[in-house]
Amino acid sequence: MKRILEDYQWLLLIIAIIVGLIIGQVNTLSNISSLFIMPFLMTMLFGTFIQIQPASLKKGFKNFRLAGLSLVINFLWTPLLAFGLAYIFLRDTPDVYMAMIMDLVTPCTDWYLVFTGLAAGNVAFSTTLLPWNLLFQLVLLPLYLFLLAGAVVEIEPYIFFESFFRVLLIPFITAFIARYFILRFKSKDWFETKLLNNIDAFQAFFLILAVIAIFSSQGQILIDNPAVLLALLIPVILFFAINFVLGLTISRYLKLPYQDAVSLIITTLARNAPLAMTIAIAAFPERPLVPLVLAVESLIELPLLFVIAQLLLLIKNKKMYPYLDNN
Repeated sequence: MKRILEDYQWLLLIIAIIVGLIIGQVNTLSNISSLFIMPFLMTMLFGTFIQIQPASLKKGFKNFRLAGLSLVINFLWTPLLAFGLAYIFLRDTPDVYMAMIMDLVTPCTDWYLVFTGLAAGNVAFSTTLLPWNLLFQLVLLPLYLFLLAGAVVEIEPYIFFESFFRVLLIPFITAFIARYFILRFKSKDWFETKLLNNIDAFQAFFLILAVIAIFSSQGQILIDNPAVLLALLIPVILFFAINFVLGLTISRYLKLPYQDAVSLIITTLARNAPLAMTIAIAAFPERPLVPLVLAVESLIELPLLFVIAQLLLLIKNKKMYPYLDNN
């Protein structure tokens, strides 16, 4: 089951959407399912937060050049690119615009490690970067939304900040307490082998449940707005294409080893739709299309990440990247 949840998450998400849409045809079940969305997403975030240990923040900057470069691309360049693409293609559809901004300014904190490993990248470095990606996006996301999304969508500051901190603080504090007591009564080896090794499957399971609940309670909105899917394709594909070329070009210019180049490219491509979904549901309950679009965006992104991982392997195997002997 663990392997299925981790390796076939994209397929399971598609099935979850279909199941949710079917359940949504029954009004009673549709109304009940809306009550489970937030608990499922917050439980999933608990899985993210319990992995973070403050001491690991130091490790992320052992490779200062690569870490600094990744953070600059993720938190300076990417928000500008996200705003440009969203404004050009989606400014006439405010909810879709908001969803794209929320997704593209939040770097991934979980499955990017899978694709880094799949492309033979530097997984150890990418792992040390995880807490920094999470910390910066939690701090900067409100700012990005007010600066970038506020141009098209009206955002009520008090409601947004109250919702933002409520849905993040509860799983964060719970995870901190759970981690403390687990390490107090169990060994560190047990914590890492028994808990952390299974945490990705735990997160995937609750994400799938949340997607079922979202689409069963609100999926009719997407059925009534099928053009949303087509509107997303071009800007999301452009985002991946532009950042892939940028990451590869910078890696060549700086003569990064292939493994480090892969880590840079994947960490600046993969996005954190689940976190964005949690915040969207809490902060914008009057805009149910936003979390639906975020769920659909993740379905677009996962196949793109797989294709890019295979493309990077092809570049490596065909010796099209000049710095292979430093692996």
